[in-house]
Amino acid sequence: MALSDSNPDKPKVMRSLENPSLRRRDWLRIATAAALVNSLTDSSLHGSPAAQNQNRWKDSIKKGLDWLSRTQSSRGQWNTQVYPTALAALAGTALIASGSTTTQGPYSRGIARVADFLISKSRDNGLIGDPQTDSRYTYGHGFAMLMLSQVLGEEGFIDVVNEVVYVLSRAVVFSGGAHNEAGGWGYVSAKEGNNFDEGSTTITQVQGLRGCRNAGIPVSGEVIEKAKEYIYRCKNADGGISYSSQQMGTSRPAITAAALAALYNAGDYDSEYVPEMFDYAKGSLHDISDGTRAFGHWHYTYLYYSQVVYRQGDELWVPFRDRLYDRIVSEQRPDGYWEGQIDPVYVTACNLIILQLDQSFLPIYQR
Repeated sequence: MALSDSNPDKPKVMRSLENPSLRRRDWLRIATAAALVNSLTDSSLHGSPAAQNQNRWKDSIKKGLDWLSRTQSSRGQWNTQVYPTALAALAGTALIASGSTTTQGPYSRGIARVADFLISKSRDNGLIGDPQTDSRYTYGHGFAMLMLSQVLGEEGFIDVVNEVVYVLSRAVVFSGGAHNEAGGWGYVSAKEGNNFDEGSTTITQVQGLRGCRNAGIPVSGEVIEKAKEYIYRCKNADGGISYSSQQMGTSRPAITAAALAALYNAGDYDSEYVPEMFDYAKGSLHDISDGTRAFGHWHYTYLYYSQVVYRQGDELWVPFRDRLYDRIVSEQRPDGYWEGQIDPVYVTACNLIILQLDQSFLPIYQR
């Protein structure tokens, strides 16, 4: 069976199917979903609180994913006022985290459209984004590398695989040339941004590059090593990470959590600095109190801190997850979205990625 290329309404990544077959990870998705359904069914027979929680979280996830699906434009992006590339990539990542792929699942069409949109934003120099309309384009570039690398691991279309590989290969080269002398990245390429660096943009590059490497795209080990050195250079005596290597000072819980997640992605679990960083992040963030909102960027913070805790194992993760998920679900709007800083698409995407960590569909977030 082949899908025709003649339907212009069908996303490009849903056309030109060659040798369709279930990949190993597709079977893993099916097995994981079946196990989850069975566990929920067994628990719900007893009406356990755990089953009630799982069902509430599941309903919340579906409402959020459906809202993202409804509000996506036909071109694949969301009509946001800021960061169109970054928010499209994050929303696409949230859709993939549900278990859908570009060819299977209830959100397959939306994922395919996001992929098409991000591919269309690839420029001759490798940047995925538009520097004319986005003054902080490295966010979009990093999140786009991450999202497309997850698509590449699932894509069954030979022509699209080649196109995504081409786009990501150039994107990796662009990132490699965009960091500054300290090994970090700023809001724009160091060549355009007076050699400025900043922690949160550095983390998006590291995770994006790691996603590409996991998908088989060559990534310079030197670039990753310099990024790790950059993070350690920004560490304060209390274990927290500063905003920038050029503005050392107060430790930032959000950037510390993100830096830990990036180090884990880079395979650095045993550095002498990691325990200090984890202790600082845990002491600042683990109780999920209202005080953590004073740090700013709450959803960004827990997008990364949840990844850090998840990798510690269930003894630490499960009680933390229950409190975090209950809080997130309680703040969801009736239509399915969440409100907060930046844009509802951003907040909703962050929350959905967090809520779906347990499903382990995305390699970049797996233990």
